[in-house]
Amino acid sequence: MSLVLGLDSSTQSLSAVILDTEKGIVVADDSVNFGKDLPQYGQPHGYDESGARGRVHSNPLMWLEALDLLLSRMTKNGVDFSNIIAVSGSGQQHGSIYLRSCFGEKLASLSASSDLKGQLAGCLTRQSSPIWMDSSTSEECAEIATAVGGNQVVCSESGSVAVERFTGPQIRKFAKTEPDAYAQTGVIHLVSSFFASIFSGKNVAIDHGDGAGMNLMNLAGKDWDRDLVKATADGLLEKLPPCAPSATKSGAVSSYFVEKFGFSPTCETVIWSGDNPCSLIGMGAASPGKVVISLGTSDTLFAAMSEPRTDPNGFGHVFGNPAGGYMSLICFKNGSLAREAVKEQFGLDWSAFEKEALSTTPIGNEGLMMLPFYEPEITPAIDTGGPVFSEPGEPSSEQTVRAVMEGQFLNMRAHSAWLGVDPERIYITGGASENDGIAQIIANVFGVPVDRLDVPGSATIGAAMRAAHGIGKDLADLESKFSQPKEGRNIEPEEGAKEIYDGMMASFLDFIKEQKNS
Repeated sequence: MSLVLGLDSSTQSLSAVILDTEKGIVVADDSVNFGKDLPQYGQPHGYDESGARGRVHSNPLMWLEALDLLLSRMTKNGVDFSNIIAVSGSGQQHGSIYLRSCFGEKLASLSASSDLKGQLAGCLTRQSSPIWMDSSTSEECAEIATAVGGNQVVCSESGSVAVERFTGPQIRKFAKTEPDAYAQTGVIHLVSSFFASIFSGKNVAIDHGDGAGMNLMNLAGKDWDRDLVKATADGLLEKLPPCAPSATKSGAVSSYFVEKFGFSPTCETVIWSGDNPCSLIGMGAASPGKVVISLGTSDTLFAAMSEPRTDPNGFGHVFGNPAGGYMSLICFKNGSLAREAVKEQFGLDWSAFEKEALSTTPIGNEGLMMLPFYEPEITPAIDTGGPVFSEPGEPSSEQTVRAVMEGQFLNMRAHSAWLGVDPERIYITGGASENDGIAQIIANVFGVPVDRLDVPGSATIGAAMRAAHGIGKDLADLESKFSQPKEGRNIEPEEGAKEIYDGMMASFLDFIKEQKNS
């Protein structure tokens, strides 16, 4: 048998996919949408929307109910889980769950005659889980950085400066504001290790990929950093699961899943990772030299690295690569958010947007540059109060369309140079990747061909590929079957374009510096 199961617990849904690793096909997939399928929790987008002062939490009991519902639904739809030989998953990064010491015992004695929610609810010491959208811990970030000698130290040790959404600052805030509940907490899991523990029937490790998104793991040593842990909260080290490589097997699947959903008792479990590391695998970018740009509301750039190089400016993040080594993730907040703002400003459809960018304006826009930051940007950290042009006057719609895209990808190229990666090709994914105009400008700015990835649900696919890899399947073979670009949809850079953008780069960086200092 060659079937593997991958799951992804994202912000808004819990998804599953079954891959046949020999035939290279998707056998089944399904998803539970938290808002649509579990409206009783009052979290239509997967989180509590009433939080004040940047507080964004989700209900972990909703996640448990979603898991039972998803597997039940798949069973009713004819899925035979007895054929699954391995299972792993992906969890939204940075989210944390706080549990009593009895959690491991409860997992070992789960009864298939009841549900997960009813049996595990009593283990929670905190009824809600802060997730990646939470920005309420600025004070705690500053305290952690100060305690260890500054954010440069935090970044060099953990791969990122202290970040509000990261798990360490969230733990510190919980320990400060709810000390009694923190004292009752015996184990703190990430979303990934929480689900992995449930599938394994015991507490399991946090993998290096997701652990690096906590401001707690030492990148070089790939274990908890004693100074950062101490600076975060008293007694924290005893509450953290161990760190482990992403391909670590955690034993046979729990009897709960065998008895309730028909899993084979020999089905192997592989510890879960975060959604970004799993997406790296799913998009076929596990090897250094491959760069993936995901075009969404925010744009992100992924790249594998052999060494734990960190961003000297503190904008980028470094996580563990599930395939070994490290990976970068750089997030640019003004992605489709900015492109759509221009589209709406001039009443364009996407066809006109593409045409005006390519056919009616020259490469380089005759020197007209734009900082396309409609919202405060995080890479670089700057609030310009809206988009800014390098020259006075009112640019035409054609000039503005080109300016927003050239500005975005000049900014991306400039703020990914620290990676030291010289890609031969760039892979793009996300809704905007279908736009030829956007793809062309990426190819021109970076000076390499661009391929569109044909990978729906890259985190879920990546989780299933990690399950297969964990039991010995060849990752390169899996990539050749499940992570291929779309045929005939590649874009070549235009002749002379990169040289034009090379010449613009210094002026563009000076433009950013001027706005920061103004």
